[in-house]
Amino acid sequence: MRYPRDLLGHGPNPHIAWPDGARIAVQFVINYEEGGENCVLHGDAASEAFLSEIVGAQAWPAQRHWNMESIYEYGARAGFWRLHRLFTERQIAATVYGVATALKRSPAQVAAMQEAGWEIASHGLKWIEHKDFDAERERAEIAEAIRLHTIVTGKGPTGWYTGRCSVNTLDLVTEAGGFDYVSDSYADDLPYWHEHAGRHQLVIPYTLDANDMRFATPQGFNSGDQFFSYLKDSFDVLYAEGTAGAPKMMSIGLHCRLAGRPGRAAALARFLDYVKGHEKVWVARRIDIARYWAEAYPFRPNENRPSRLSKDDFISRFGGVFEHSDWIARRAFAGELAPANDTASGLHAALCAVFREASEEERLAVLNAHPDLAGKLAQAKRLTESSTSEQASAGLDALTDEERERFTALNDAYVEKFGFPFIMAVKGRSKDEILAAFETRIGNDGKAEFNTACLQVERIALLRLREMLPE
Repeated sequence: MRYPRDLLGHGPNPHIAWPDGARIAVQFVINYEEGGENCVLHGDAASEAFLSEIVGAQAWPAQRHWNMESIYEYGARAGFWRLHRLFTERQIAATVYGVATALKRSPAQVAAMQEAGWEIASHGLKWIEHKDFDAERERAEIAEAIRLHTIVTGKGPTGWYTGRCSVNTLDLVTEAGGFDYVSDSYADDLPYWHEHAGRHQLVIPYTLDANDMRFATPQGFNSGDQFFSYLKDSFDVLYAEGTAGAPKMMSIGLHCRLAGRPGRAAALARFLDYVKGHEKVWVARRIDIARYWAEAYPFRPNENRPSRLSKDDFISRFGGVFEHSDWIARRAFAGELAPANDTASGLHAALCAVFREASEEERLAVLNAHPDLAGKLAQAKRLTESSTSEQASAGLDALTDEERERFTALNDAYVEKFGFPFIMAVKGRSKDEILAAFETRIGNDGKAEFNTACLQVERIALLRLREMLPE
C-alpha cells in the first residue's frame, strides 16, 4: 500500500527565506461569496445554511430564507466597502477569493477590487458544498467557473480555492492547469508542491483558525477582542520563529458579511495596524507568494524517493541495510509506505517495524548474518562493503597481533555463550570503546543480550540509511 497523505511535509527544520529577509509573510484573504450562495433563485434546491449570524441554521428545501439572504446581502452592500476602506487606507493589497456567480452580480465591487490592485482568485462557480460531486461534475464546474471568471474580470484566475471542496478538488485543479497556486489545503505554514497524474501544482495552504468564520461557528469568537487576540498571538509566534531563522506564512481569512460588521472591523483595523508596526514583515497577495516560491523553490521531481521506487529497485537499494537479510526490505515494500518514509529516519522506522514484528527465529537469523568484529571474514576481505567501511572506521582493519588475539578470544567466548556474534554499531567508536562494550555485554544473560544485539542491528541500519538518504 502506498499511503497518499504526506505527514512529514517540510520536516522539522525547513530552510527557507522570504524576500528582503522578512521574518514572516502575511496574507489577507477577503472571501467574496455574496450572490453565489445556496438560494432557490440561483437554481439550488434549498437556502444557504453556512457562515452567517444564524449559527446552526438549517437549509430550507425549495424555499427562500429571507433572513439568510439579507445577511449575505449585507456583505455585498456594506461589509465589502468597509473592508475596502480599511485596506486601501493602509495601502495593504489583499487577495479576493471570488465566487464567479457572486462576482458577476457585483460589478461595482469587482471594479473596486481591480482599482485597488487586489488579486482576484477563483472561489469556484458557486458557494455550495462539493463533497458529493463526482469527478466529472466537479470538473465541469471548475471549467465553467474559469470561463465566467474570465468574462467578469477580463482575465482568467491564477489562484484557486473551492473551500467547500471534495476529495478530488486538488487533483482536478492540477489537471485543469494554468494556476499559479491552489489553496484547498490547511496542511502547513509554508507552500508546498502537489503531484498528480504527471503534473505538479503549487499549494499555498489557507486557514480556518485565523479566520473570521469562527464568529459564525459554535465555540468560536464572541467578540472583536477575541479575534484580535488570536490573530496577534498567531502573528507573534510566527514572527518569533522567523526572527529565530525559520520564517513562515500567516494567512488571515475574512468574509464581507462577518468581518465587515462594525464591531469586528474595529478588531481587524487594530490588527492591520499592529502588523504594520513591525519591521521585516512581507504583506503580500497570494499570487506574490506563489510567484516568489515557484522561482526560489521550484518543483524538483524525485522519483528516487523510497516510496516511489519499483520493487526491484527498492530491494536492490535497501535490501542490504539489514545485513544479508533482504526479506526485511521485501516485507517493508509490500507494506504501507508513504512520503513520511522517504527520509533516513522514516524508512528506518518502516524497516524496523518489519524486524520487530518478525519471529524470534527470524531475528536470530539476522543476528547470525552479521560478521564477527575483526574476525576471519574481515581478514579474508569477505565482508560486505558496508561492514568493511564500518569496521575500518573504528580501526578494526589495522589491529596489532595482541589486539587481534584479544578480539578472537572475546568473539569465541561470546558466540559460545549466546549463539550469535557480538554486534555493535562501531562507526565512529574507538577500539577501546568497542572492547569495553564487549567485556561488559558478555556478562549479560541471554535474553538481555539478544535484545541488546537487536537494538545494535537497528542502530547499524540507521547509520547506513543516513549515508543513503536525507533526514
